[in-house]
Amino acid sequence: MQSVHKIYGGSRWPRPRVHCFLDLKIVFAKVTWLRRRVEDRRHSSTYLIKVTDKAWSAIPPSNSYFLDFLCEHSLYCQSGILLPTCRSGISEKDMMSVSIYSNHQNKEEKLATVTMGSSWLPEQSFQSWGNYRRALASIPSRLIDRMSARTQLNEEVTDIKARSNVDMNKNLTWWDLIWFGIGAVIGAGIFVLTGVEAKNHAGPAIVISYVIAGSSAMLSAFCYTEFADEIPLAGGAFAYLRVELGDFIAFIGAGNIVLGNVIGSAAVARGWTSYFASLIFSGVDVGDKLRIETNLAEGYNQLDPIAVAVLVLVGLVAIWSTKGASYVNWIASLVNMFIIAFIIVAGLALSNSHNLTDDFFHYGARGIFSASSVLFFAYLGFDAISTMAEEVKNPGRDIPIGLLGSMTICTFIYIMMAVTLSLMVPFLNIDEGAPFSVAFSSVGWDWAKYIVALGALKGITTVLLVSTVGQARYLIHIARSHLIPPWFSQVNKQTRTPINATAITILASSVVGFFTDLPILGNLLSLSSLFIFFLVAVALLVRRYYVPGQTSRQHGGLFIVYMLLIILSSTAIAAFWGLNKSGYALYAVCGSIWSFSTLLLHLTLRPLRQPETWGVPFMPWIPSLSVAFNIFLLGSLDKASFIRFGYWTGMMLVYYFFFGLHSTYDAAKYNSSDLVPKTLRNEGQTATIYEQDTPSSTST
Repeated sequence: MQSVHKIYGGSRWPRPRVHCFLDLKIVFAKVTWLRRRVEDRRHSSTYLIKVTDKAWSAIPPSNSYFLDFLCEHSLYCQSGILLPTCRSGISEKDMMSVSIYSNHQNKEEKLATVTMGSSWLPEQSFQSWGNYRRALASIPSRLIDRMSARTQLNEEVTDIKARSNVDMNKNLTWWDLIWFGIGAVIGAGIFVLTGVEAKNHAGPAIVISYVIAGSSAMLSAFCYTEFADEIPLAGGAFAYLRVELGDFIAFIGAGNIVLGNVIGSAAVARGWTSYFASLIFSGVDVGDKLRIETNLAEGYNQLDPIAVAVLVLVGLVAIWSTKGASYVNWIASLVNMFIIAFIIVAGLALSNSHNLTDDFFHYGARGIFSASSVLFFAYLGFDAISTMAEEVKNPGRDIPIGLLGSMTICTFIYIMMAVTLSLMVPFLNIDEGAPFSVAFSSVGWDWAKYIVALGALKGITTVLLVSTVGQARYLIHIARSHLIPPWFSQVNKQTRTPINATAITILASSVVGFFTDLPILGNLLSLSSLFIFFLVAVALLVRRYYVPGQTSRQHGGLFIVYMLLIILSSTAIAAFWGLNKSGYALYAVCGSIWSFSTLLLHLTLRPLRQPETWGVPFMPWIPSLSVAFNIFLLGSLDKASFIRFGYWTGMMLVYYFFFGLHSTYDAAKYNSSDLVPKTLRNEGQTATIYEQDTPSSTST
């Protein structure tokens, strides 16, 4: 027996606040139970649902407008208490207690009071110890479910996004994104890494190393650009991996994103203290003079309160307004550009062409590639731009211009700085600690070191600001998926910024930056970032060539074979390089396998999905090259970094099995097609209502 009703879509009941539905599921189950108690009065009573002291609704049982709420075991829509969408005047703190009354002849009788799950852990698995024990017993089946689950794009962009309650303002343009990109990438590294790699690895050919590193970073930027345009969400890489590679891979990516952001901000903040000290004190090794020395273990014994203060100030700017943060970043980056322009113009005026041309290839090809693998890390930070896609006015136009434009500008600046340094000083005489400052001092321009230090400070400040903005937006979408408590997904109504997520990122970075020195965790940051870039490139190939429901068995099998060959051949090249294996035959064989696999992917498989506005050109070559470059750079890192990465991954898995798996499982099941959010999304349309345990379906 079935009946068709009109879902009420009038102005009386505004759109629902989706984040509350996980809590409301408890109410639905309780309402179903109450039907048996009040059945004898259902034709003469009106039922009133109150949230604390606020009335939700008063609906007579004979009302023809029904919502098809599916409870745990039965659909309760024919009689008794019906729950329409909640009024906007009810805040999250009001969701803690629900009382259900009958109203017969103007006399209210309380039938039951339901205590809601907390907003911190609203999922069913955490509502009682019994629920949690049952969830732990279901780990194998839930893990299989989550490993195979891929979130639908429309669900990610609508339902999941709506859990933040308030939308962030769409007020960013390509101009904002270009300056955010410059501010995120050009930090203090340009003033240090150039000298170190020119002296020890590349010589004057450091220019070529920057071209290679910039090209590699641009490959990843292309992949991020298409995703940010197609999936314009705050989650950045996490959202892309969720849609294309599934929940479990997205979780591994999320853990590395969070780790990389926290470590990166902490390291950069400590660098701010060092450069500030160089402005105040004269001499060498003055970076620790503003830190507090303690008896803690080495690497943790230099406490840095200034780094914490800088992080807090940057966090306040990020909380204030995204557009306001853009203005601050624009001004600081513009000052930095003037300083860099001074260094380039003055340096070229003091140059000697023989310093660049004599013995240009001193260290050979291995030295050039070794330097490029290090210089690649000078480009880290551009991915923060992708997390701002939710706040961009015209993603299809602004994101490609902003992301790729900023990367092009940064690459040009890096190359010009490398050319300038190589022309000013013979590469063997370059100072590793302060290459530009010492270069100017060598020609009698001692005062220029203060301009260089000021440029580094400005660069560090913008890197911290953009990183903080990006971190919070990563966290907000991770919280929307319930991998972490959904409290972190909330957007403030006044500022339209994720205050909760910003606060926790600043707190975590401050704790690490206060105690920990950069060399302790620096390479772990690099490994985490490269791992994410690798996954995003793989995800883009999956997005184009593997579409569930459209991909045939043969097509899918060939795609998997080609992907395995691309990844394994790239890994072999990286392994040979890392082990210092000589002989071009090894590289030729592995390179041929990579080239042939990519060519077969291009010739034998037709892309099943094309981007709507902007897409990566030369598919599948660019993402395949990105996979190869990122694996190659991973192979250049030291063994200790991989050991730390293994420990971190192990800790993440413990967290996942005891919390993340169950919270995401509950959230995903609750948002399946037969449950409330999907139904409410069709307000004003008709719905087919089935009784008893038969699932409901919504038609358009």
